[in-house]
Formats: sequence, C-alpha cells, structure tokens
Amino acid sequence: MYIVIAGAGLVGQGLAQRLVEARHDVVVVDADKAVCEELASRGALALHGAATNVDLLEQAGLAKADVAVATMRSDADNLAFAVLAKSFDTPRVIARVRDPRYEAAYAKAGIATTIRVVDVFVNQLLLHVDEPHLRQVATFGGGKASIVVDTVPEDSAAAGKTISQIAAEANFPNGCIITGIYRLKEQEFIIPRGSAQIRGGDHVFLVAEHADLRRASKLLHRKA
Repeated sequence: MYIVIAGAGLVGQGLAQRLVEARHDVVVVDADKAVCEELASRGALALHGAATNVDLLEQAGLAKADVAVATMRSDADNLAFAVLAKSFDTPRVIARVRDPRYEAAYAKAGIATTIRVVDVFVNQLLLHVDEPHLRQVATFGGGKASIVVDTVPEDSAAAGKTISQIAAEANFPNGCIITGIYRLKEQEFIIPRGSAQIRGGDHVFLVAEHADLRRASKLLHRKA
C-alpha cells in the first residue's frame, strides 16, 4: 500500500518504521528537517515542510495514497490534514485526536477513524492500516495485544467448521484465541467450546498480538 503520514513524532516515526519493514510504500511529511533526514536513512521517503501545505501534499503523492494518517501534535493540524486528504480522495483517513471536542468536526468532515491520544499505540494504528475490517474492542500489554471483532464472510472456507478444526489448521496462529461468537440475526452471544461451529456472518472475537490477529483474520477471510 501507498501510505502518507503527517507528523513524525514518536508515534509517526514508529508507525513509519514498522510500515517500511512490512514493505509498504511510505511517505512522511514533517516540519523538522533533522527528523526527516533520520527517517530517510531508514528507508522512508520524508518530505520537510508543513503537512497542511497543498503543494507539498501533491509532491508527497497524496492523490494516489491508499491511506493517510495524521499523527501531529496539534488537533487543528491533524483535522486540516485529514480534510485535505479527503479532498484528494484518499480512500482511508486515520487521525490522532488529543481533545475529544474535535471528534464532532471529524464526523462532519466524513472522517470515520479517529484514535484518541490515550489509546494511541503503534500496533493499534498498524491494525487500522493493515486490517480495516477488524474492529478493536480493547488493548492491553502496552498495546501489544488486542481484543478485536472480525466478521466471517459468507463464502469463507472457515464457515461450517468447528473452533477445534479452525485452531488445528496450520495457518491459524497458536497465540490467538477465539473467545466469543455473536450472531446478529439471532442476537445470540456464544462462549465457544471446541465443538462450537463457525457460520458465515458470525462476528468472532479474537484475542492475540497484532501479527497473530492478522494471520487469524486472513484464515477466516480465505474463500472456500
């Protein structure tokens, strides 16, 4: 994916480094020249300047970005960047929010994914970037592990299999646990045992570290 990150503080730098390691194309825009030079030495394309400058955002390739992420210190700057990203038709815009009073403005601007500063961890941002269909319920262990909800597609190869069968598959990570199943039509919540069967359309609760969540989700979304 092509990802533009506005702001290279601790969160922005950490996110950029992890995305580069995952072989995404990453462009970072930041007002600190020294930080940009450091990021460039690690493999990210870094542009020095204001992330609210339209000319600089054009240079950053925002028009072709798959994801835009705002991680600057100022809520006003993050909001301005997010609105500009929407104007560039960036499909997915993620913004860091310090003051919850800004959330209404994000909602009116049509920006659905905001992350409050008290919840911001690099792994959480990575989850939003890599696996947007996973809905995070909680984080723990300093953000290293999460509880997420994933929806099993109707045409999933996992549909019709039991928890034991899914857990026994070679691609299902040992570090991931299926802790719950919610069936919307029946409004039924199931605490699953090994014999419980997964159906297409089920909302499945997963607990694991970030990498294992991705692996488990890929298995659940594998087509029959």
